[in-house]
Amino acid sequence: MAPRKRNPNGAGSIWQRKDGRYEARVYVPQPDGTRKRKTVYGSTWDECDTKRQELVLRDRQGVPTPTRSARLFEWLPYWLEQFVKDDRKKTTYAKYETHVRLYLIPNIGTKRLENLGAADVRRMLAIVSTQASPATAKESHRVLRSALSAACREELINRNVAKLVPAPRVEHRELKPWDLEQTMTFLEAARGDALYAAFVLAVALGLRRGEVLGLRWSDIDLERRALTVRNQIQRVQNELYADSTKNRRSRVIPLPLMCVPPLRWQRLRQAAQRDAAGADWLGIDYVFTTRTGRTVEPMNLSRSFLRITEVAGLPRIRLHDARHGCATLLFAAGVPARVVMEILGHSQIAVTMNIYTHVSDEHRREAMGHMDRLLKRTK
Repeated sequence: MAPRKRNPNGAGSIWQRKDGRYEARVYVPQPDGTRKRKTVYGSTWDECDTKRQELVLRDRQGVPTPTRSARLFEWLPYWLEQFVKDDRKKTTYAKYETHVRLYLIPNIGTKRLENLGAADVRRMLAIVSTQASPATAKESHRVLRSALSAACREELINRNVAKLVPAPRVEHRELKPWDLEQTMTFLEAARGDALYAAFVLAVALGLRRGEVLGLRWSDIDLERRALTVRNQIQRVQNELYADSTKNRRSRVIPLPLMCVPPLRWQRLRQAAQRDAAGADWLGIDYVFTTRTGRTVEPMNLSRSFLRITEVAGLPRIRLHDARHGCATLLFAAGVPARVVMEILGHSQIAVTMNIYTHVSDEHRREAMGHMDRLLKRTK
């Protein structure tokens, strides 16, 4: 029999059982944040001690070691808090939390991690597609795949079954942004609105709604005609806050001449509001504010956009669709795709090419006219 060895406090203990095997018990962290005792066995003292040391090492590294297989309703909230909340944007966390709460836990929450099968995932996707939409099911699939990948990295499971099941096919809605004449009609109708300058920037530069409202005067150089996009304003779970841009990178955009007068007008208008508010003015540096200097609600900007659209008798589109229209107009003007990507702030050029461009009938006819001339020339 091997000589008795002592382990430090918190490192567990080893003893020999009546059946001749060796047994060790160590308190280890659980996926839900609690601590429970885990038991391991070995045919020799050294084999049992090796298993014990592995448990102690995982404990010191903060890696959970479930004493029993965790169920999805236990693992998913833990994953949100430990892996998503501090590493991803608040908007991402809120979206993931919604899918976990409304779709994943109600449909597969009782399944244990290692017992979750491809059939369970397919059944969940079918239910979500029926209850909500294929697009929602596709997003739930992505959330589940990410959560199971984290479980694999933590060595809680050996494979990610979500990767074995294809996400639902989604038919993207056809984008029909305004043409040049419709865009000019909107800008003319918006000229008297308090947020006119914001609409000019959204249409001419393709800024996202949050990026427009996140602009500060320190980000704009009217003399050199340059604008730096650094932040965005978001509202998530009843909280209005400033955040970095979608891809966490700032970008500098040259200002077209048409943007300068509206911005100068906005500065004068805001100065008059500041004088009228007096001590009630909040003193923030944002370009677009309320009468007392507060941050403009993102939904209010969208509501104003829709109201002006209706008054002007234009086809109803989202404010974000004006961003699509900007990309289409830039391409129609012959701007290279790489430059359009930088202006819009995309991380990949495929996004610019596949989603944010719309070829009009006029440009299709023009392209085929070139083909007609080429073929006639060779005839």
